[in-house]
Amino acid sequence: MSERVARLKQQSLEAIPVLSPERALLMTEFYASSSILESTPVKRARSFQYLLEHKTICIHPGELIVGEKGPAPKATPTYPELCCHSLQDLDLLNTREKIPFKVAPETRRLYEERIIPFWQGRSMRDLIFASMTPEWLAAYRAGIFTEFMEQRAPGHTVLDGKIYHKGMLDFIAEIDAALARLDFLNDPHAYSRQEELRAMRICARALIHFAGRHADLARQLAGQESDPQRKKELERIASVCEWVPAHAPRDFWEALQYYWFVHLGVTTELNTWDSFSPGHLDQHLEPFYYRGLSEGTLTREMARELLQCFWIKFNNQPAPPKVGVTAAESGTYTDFAQINLGGLRPDGSDAVSEVTYLILDVVEEMRLLQPSASVQVSKKNPDRLIQRAGEIIRTGYGQPSLFNADLIVQELVRQGKRVEDARLGGSSGCVEVGVFGHENYNLTGYFNLPKVLEITLHNGVDPRTGEKIGLETGDPRSFQSFDDLFAAFERQMQHFIDIKIRGNNVIERLYATHMPAPFLSLLINDCIARGQDYHDGGARYNTSYIQGVGIGTMADSLAALDTHVFQRREVSMEELLTALARDFEGHERLRLSLLNRAPKYGNDDPAADRMMQRVFDAYFNAIDGRPNTRGGTYHINLLPTTCHVYFGSVTGATPDGRRAWTPLSEGVSPVQGADRRGPTAVIQSLARMDHVRTGGTLLNQKLTPRLLQDEEGLRHLVQLVRTYFRLDGHHIQFNVVDAATLRRAREHPEQYRDLIVRVAGYSDYFVDLSEALQEEIIARTEHQTF
Repeated sequence: MSERVARLKQQSLEAIPVLSPERALLMTEFYASSSILESTPVKRARSFQYLLEHKTICIHPGELIVGEKGPAPKATPTYPELCCHSLQDLDLLNTREKIPFKVAPETRRLYEERIIPFWQGRSMRDLIFASMTPEWLAAYRAGIFTEFMEQRAPGHTVLDGKIYHKGMLDFIAEIDAALARLDFLNDPHAYSRQEELRAMRICARALIHFAGRHADLARQLAGQESDPQRKKELERIASVCEWVPAHAPRDFWEALQYYWFVHLGVTTELNTWDSFSPGHLDQHLEPFYYRGLSEGTLTREMARELLQCFWIKFNNQPAPPKVGVTAAESGTYTDFAQINLGGLRPDGSDAVSEVTYLILDVVEEMRLLQPSASVQVSKKNPDRLIQRAGEIIRTGYGQPSLFNADLIVQELVRQGKRVEDARLGGSSGCVEVGVFGHENYNLTGYFNLPKVLEITLHNGVDPRTGEKIGLETGDPRSFQSFDDLFAAFERQMQHFIDIKIRGNNVIERLYATHMPAPFLSLLINDCIARGQDYHDGGARYNTSYIQGVGIGTMADSLAALDTHVFQRREVSMEELLTALARDFEGHERLRLSLLNRAPKYGNDDPAADRMMQRVFDAYFNAIDGRPNTRGGTYHINLLPTTCHVYFGSVTGATPDGRRAWTPLSEGVSPVQGADRRGPTAVIQSLARMDHVRTGGTLLNQKLTPRLLQDEEGLRHLVQLVRTYFRLDGHHIQFNVVDAATLRRAREHPEQYRDLIVRVAGYSDYFVDLSEALQEEIIARTEHQTF
């Protein structure tokens, strides 16, 4: 990399995440002084305009792509209208050992004197908890499920290619045309559509003005610059910012800068879960790349340097600070912006190009946590694509992750999307799928499957607290067969799913009513045409996901129950419940029997895999196709982020021999250490899951570095991925590191500060992970042969 990029990268790595009060103060000023009676969308748009007019802007020495979410790199804004942090929260963020945000005394004072007094009782978080039923609150406290929107807005939105063909002035023309079509005589919603469209128009103008502020600053800096080369660069930055986003980009540089202004706009408007993402970046940039090469205005090295600068901008933006359960379910600075590479074009052809490989080179060279890179693998793509990804994976970076592009299309078509639209889609966040630029696909929260089994085994009572929170599905000692037990589990799960969905639907309406997102809306088809907000059904497709956690723990627990209690009758239900209540103290022989003498999922064992299938089918049937309030439906996916650690901390010992309060299995991966027959057996087990009925599944595999040290190892990796995807697996990712190295890093973190591992759907520094998560990653099976 160039000296410029090396310097900017080092600055990004050394920057300390701090909590910036600037956005919170500006929002407080706006709402405290805004006495004009306006519709909610227009007021939200004017607050967005106020932010972009008054927030600090900066252009750092040597930068080519400009703009920060906060007043400096890693100066992280907060969103008091969503979640107003208390003084106790600020003290926790400032002092916690892992993932801290430094809080200056002046910031704390501003919160105490101005921000908290205004927003206390007015935030969405306050409104959400006040609107939930006692049953919902009890299940939430017990760790049956989490709620994504209690601190962050609905997210998982990815851009398609529209901004590379249209400037904000073009969007304004579309908005004006939609306003002119409104029928106030026959459409009872004409006024609400008008207000939403007016709000979108204000936001588009605000982004143009925001870019203009950067152009003015660049020209001012150019006038003060003594270095002729940097002076020329600053003048070029000014001209770029004067052209985009007002107009469609004309070259590679303008295309990247346009996206970045849009990214800042979306993430300044609201703290979305997860961060906004560019989608198929290689496809979007391809025309600009080849045109620049042919015209002589761009070289491959210039394009590489611009992309490297672009990568640094993502790494400068930590995920806004979370507290409580939300921090436990996603304890990372990573904001989950994901770049999709390869895969399919809209016409179904191979999308791999020179730009794909250029971006993979940048991924390897930059070795940053953000943005996350994923490779979409279709049967139409060459093996060279997987091999190039494997060359990066074997460095131990944990990126890129690999997705089955052909299956993603099938998943989206099954959900009712047009095939042409489905090919525009891909993955975001960890592994979740949607149609880019056309869909609002919300992740609503995680669902703790093993906890539901635990409550079933206690007839509706949470043994951790003694509180009755579930249905009385029968004393398990009276069950005559495994089918009796499983029927009780299904009833219990349906009960909690109903509670979760009822709460989700209320929360959807709260966001639609009180927290519209007009800037995000103008970017997503068909919000302008409908005159409806992104949060209110304006998108072409509207999906709600509930993420199941612990299916490996469930499969092994049910297999152990069936084998030892009902088939062999080696232990009574009474004896098993007693052992679980005591966390196997005094019952070690039984625990070892449950661990070692029952079928285990992940070993190509049909008996264990049938249990996985039964749980999968029950979970799918409880959720899939149920209506949400935005005109769409609910679907399932299976991923944890770090929630398998939190859920494990509230779940006692389980019948698979797992100790109380330890992590559950993560994603659709087998229980840590239970997959003993190699990665090919793992994928055979996973192939028995019907991934096409999900919106994403997450499979983690850990390989020893020796396994990929030569070309033969890489060829084996290519074939493993090809085989899994031919068997209709959704996703696979790899940690290439041995347990001994991880243990040394845990004991001597100062010596391993740069060690990066794949956690769930993201990579992170190993030493920044919690002790429980570190131990969980160490415990994952370390495959030494294919």
